[in-house]
Amino acid sequence: MTQSTRQDAVSPRRDGAAVEFAGVGVKVGGGRSLVSEVDWRVEYGSHWVILGPNGAGKTTLLSVAAAVRHPTTGAATVLGHRLGRVDLRELRRHIGLVSAGKRLVDEDLMEEEGLTAHEVVLTGHTGTSVPLWDRYTSTEHDRAHTLLADLGCKDLASRPFAVCSQGERARIRVARAVMPDPAILMLDEPFAGLDLPAREDLITALETLAETRPSLTTVLVTHHLEEVPATTTHALLMRDTRIQTAGPTGRSLTSDSLSECFSRPLTLTPAQGRWYVRATRTP
Repeated sequence: MTQSTRQDAVSPRRDGAAVEFAGVGVKVGGGRSLVSEVDWRVEYGSHWVILGPNGAGKTTLLSVAAAVRHPTTGAATVLGHRLGRVDLRELRRHIGLVSAGKRLVDEDLMEEEGLTAHEVVLTGHTGTSVPLWDRYTSTEHDRAHTLLADLGCKDLASRPFAVCSQGERARIRVARAVMPDPAILMLDEPFAGLDLPAREDLITALETLAETRPSLTTVLVTHHLEEVPATTTHALLMRDTRIQTAGPTGRSLTSDSLSECFSRPLTLTPAQGRWYVRATRTP
């Protein structure tokens, strides 16, 4: 099989869903379930948020959707390819992943090399820790600059990554993940550790991505409804390793569904396309 044929074999197939799970379960040692009997379908171009209490299975579910791990039971199809029947390394070329618990390939080396924000984003094209200059043409340089601008980081292009704030780094990481033009972008708690201004900057950046790249599918895991971008189209609520509800935000994000998911009375308030929730207080 030639190199080009192998890459074509794992290109995204757009005649189906971006992600489709049927009876997916994940178990670890001793038979403990992290995810149980999940049926889920993510259409191309949709924007999902996964919510639920700690231990519900959110990050595990995302790791299967990101082709990082195989399910123990059931069938998981990502970008048209059944996990277990495809080279995950090749499939992941089409998946962008940003995780609060996972730094870039080697951020320490990037800092030691004095890479600028622009150069860090460029490395997303080659998936490397340092730039491979012979692999980048004016097209890649222009794309990196455009991504930084779209994510509100235009003025950071020449700034050393080492001196960027946590909020700036968060947006640079997203730009790097989108640099290879993935079909789907997975975000696992990208707001962790950010203060309010940095959080709002990242939310605005994600909303801009959704608006400027309508074909890009996104899945966001978060603990806080206040972090959900206004461009979110669907929500999935998990509790005790299972899906409680999933579907368009207008149907799945309600006071009742959130109260059931988090086991306490909650009041949901939509405001300017965003959502806010608080505990329901009785007189």
